[in-house]
Parts: sequence; structure tokens; C-alpha cells
Amino acid sequence: MANFNARDVEPASDLSRRLGLSFSNLALLTRALTHRSYVNEYPAVEDNERLEFLGDAVLDFIVGAWVYNRFPEMPEGELTKMRSALVRNEQLAKFARKLDLGRALRLGRGESSSGGHDRDNLLGSAFEALVGALYLDAGLGAVNSFVNPILEDAREIILSEIHDPKSQLQEWTQSQKLGSPHYHVVSTSGPDHAVIFVMVVEVAGVAKGHGAGPSKSYAEHAAAQDALKNLGVI
Repeated sequence: MANFNARDVEPASDLSRRLGLSFSNLALLTRALTHRSYVNEYPAVEDNERLEFLGDAVLDFIVGAWVYNRFPEMPEGELTKMRSALVRNEQLAKFARKLDLGRALRLGRGESSSGGHDRDNLLGSAFEALVGALYLDAGLGAVNSFVNPILEDAREIILSEIHDPKSQLQEWTQSQKLGSPHYHVVSTSGPDHAVIFVMVVEVAGVAKGHGAGPSKSYAEHAAAQDALKNLGVI
């Protein structure tokens, strides 16, 4: 990502409109986007660390409730895994990138010039701070309306990570003395920046599952899941 300067940073008012968030107190949103490195240079403003703390707690509840209601048959241990996967910093940074939150961050010059606008820890923290600000400004219902569609978009990827169908298929084929599964890309489509991979998985030399996705890893997971279904394992 190219370096930002002060005039490149998206104002909080523009971000609010772009995300469809009607903040009655834009100062809260501005604070949510302000990293401590910015405060070191402009000490009259407040950083986002307290809002980050609050947003972390609100997200734990929101995500926990969403997982509980979205998967009524899922056992407690799996619910915990899914909640943890959704609130880890790496995943929150992915959410922030989807929202293009990086271009609205207010960073100090050094942090900005070193790529802070696209750094996982800053993006994840900013997402938490945004949630904290939205909670203070509009309440839990507004946070639900904002966060739940984001969680829904990530559902399949997180489920595949938790259940790890590749490991499950590997264990099953070995228990059946069929050797290890083999994965092959059979086709690709789409432009270079949005390639879709189609993968087949073979068990004992026979194609048992197909899967597609934006990365080879995702397509392999989908193919393994398909194979598990076709083999009657799940």
C-alpha cells in the first residue's frame, strides 16, 4: 500500500457516509480512528485505545450471540472455537480491509510512512475501536446491524478453518488404508486479481470431491468437504 499523508486520510464524516453509519457524535468516530502515534504529534487529541477496549468486550458478546443463534446444534466447544476465530486480531484486520478502514486511520508520520495503514494489529484495533464508538453513539442494536452481515460473509471460511475437512479426510483415508488424498487444480477462471481455483481431490486414484474458491487453500478445503460428503463420512 502506498504511503499516506494527512490530506490522503479519509475524514470520519466521509467514512460514516460510506459505511452507512449515522453517527450523531462524529468525534467518537474520529477518536476510534486515531492511533496513539498521531497523539504523540498532536497531543490535544485522544487516541482510540479506550474505545478499542470497549469494542473488544462488545464484539465478544455480539459474536458469541451470533454464533449461538446461527448454529443452534453446534456444541459448546465448537461455539468457542468459532467465536475465537472471528474475534482474533488477524480476522478483525480482514474485516477492516473489507471496509477499507485503513485509509481513514489517523497515524503519526513515522507509523504512516512504515505502512501502518495496512498493518494487521492497527487495523484489528481500529475495527474494535469503531465498534466501541458505534456502541456508545447508537447502542447495541446498531452494532448488531453493522457487525452481523460482516460475520455472515465470513461464515463459510471460518467454518472450514474450524472443522478442517482436509485433516478429517486424511484421517479417514488412512484409517481405511487408502493412503493420503491428492489435490489437483483442474481449472482457473477470472482476472489476475480475482482468480477462482477449481480443485479436485482424489482418494486411491479416484476423484471424490470438487471445490472452488479464491485461493488454492480454500478450494482444497471445499474439495475435502465435498469428498467427506460423497464418501458418507459426514
